[in-house]
Amino acid sequence: MPDIVRLAVIGAGSRGTNYARLATASGRGAVVAVVDPDPRRRASFAAEYELPETSVFADWRDLAALPRLADAAVIATPDRLHTDPAIAFADAGYHLLLEKPMAPTAADSERIVEAAERNDVLLMVCHVMRYSGYSRALKELLDAGRIGEIISVEHLEPIGWWHFAHSYVRGNWAREAESSSMLMAKSSHDLDWLSHIIGEPVRRVSSFGSLSFFTPANKPATAADRCVDCPLVGTCAYSAPRIYERFLGDPVGERWPLAVLADPVTPERIGEALRTGPYGSCVFNGDNDVADHQVVNLEYANGATASFTVTAFTELDFRKTRIFGSRGSIDGDGRNLVIHDFETDKKETIETAIDGGASAADGHGGADTALIDAFLTAVRSGDRALVESGGRESLRSHEIVWAAEAARRSGTVVEIRTATEAVLVTP
Repeated sequence: MPDIVRLAVIGAGSRGTNYARLATASGRGAVVAVVDPDPRRRASFAAEYELPETSVFADWRDLAALPRLADAAVIATPDRLHTDPAIAFADAGYHLLLEKPMAPTAADSERIVEAAERNDVLLMVCHVMRYSGYSRALKELLDAGRIGEIISVEHLEPIGWWHFAHSYVRGNWAREAESSSMLMAKSSHDLDWLSHIIGEPVRRVSSFGSLSFFTPANKPATAADRCVDCPLVGTCAYSAPRIYERFLGDPVGERWPLAVLADPVTPERIGEALRTGPYGSCVFNGDNDVADHQVVNLEYANGATASFTVTAFTELDFRKTRIFGSRGSIDGDGRNLVIHDFETDKKETIETAIDGGASAADGHGGADTALIDAFLTAVRSGDRALVESGGRESLRSHEIVWAAEAARRSGTVVEIRTATEAVLVTP
């Protein structure tokens, strides 16, 4: 394999663009082809990487039908459009960097994994939390037995009030039928990460949660359907102009979220998006149906337990985790780890390698860079041990999400039984 890994980017939206920039900035990846149905986005991406017209496509089928142009394909299409291109590019011999979730259904996720195995290509699912310096430091402490046996875990994902409104009320993940459940779209990371750090399979799951706040029932009587026309535009916490206009002139904020509204970003184009597009709509119009808060309770094979809370009603920040062991505990805030040793009754603080903030625009604190580095190295060297979030591992994590959703909807405890490589969910 050559030193420079050639990439075909399938989906030139926020995530595809981010991965492409990180790969090329490393000096070890080169973008050689792009697919995107949006002509403006496609042209902008092609210009950034100086791609010839013969390497720019509106339909992924046209690229997949050609002799292989790249070493790997980055699959960053919308959630429900992952399956067919992932299988096609695996069949064409491309290694795969696949944005999570793999697919909203078990059948389609299994088809993707089988395609990668059938063609003996590398499949890395973008569970970026596994790759951060913070996670690596935490995993090393746990594996070294610093707090003894893990007994229980308390984990929080603070989405952020405006981030939730942007992505899950006004944005691409607002309706489950068009994407996936909020738990799958946002928190498959977290349920995967918990399995990773605890190191045991999940056996039983319960879950509670709903769409409680972002509904027409909570719309103020004087509110308008669009924020720019609303008398509450200057005071509402979810006012689109208040949320988005503060990012103008901020390089990080212009990459995300503003580039989602208009690319290239200008004050005029953002203003037009707020006047006419979905990101200027009142959050109480009822255009969304995914849960805005959820709790998942997990019991692992060795008897350890974990509680996971995901909620819209916070600031956007790193995850918060408390791990309770037989000999000590660890409190983590996504940046630092505080270890309490019960034998000495002393506390130690470890500062971890965090680069930037918690948002996607900031690279998830350096986790995106670490993921891309691992993928490029694995493709170049053939060392698949570098892929910590492979197809089978991710399929097992996705099963936990499906079990949690089944538990939430049925009001029952759901058991996950493992039979060889297949994971079976039973009520």
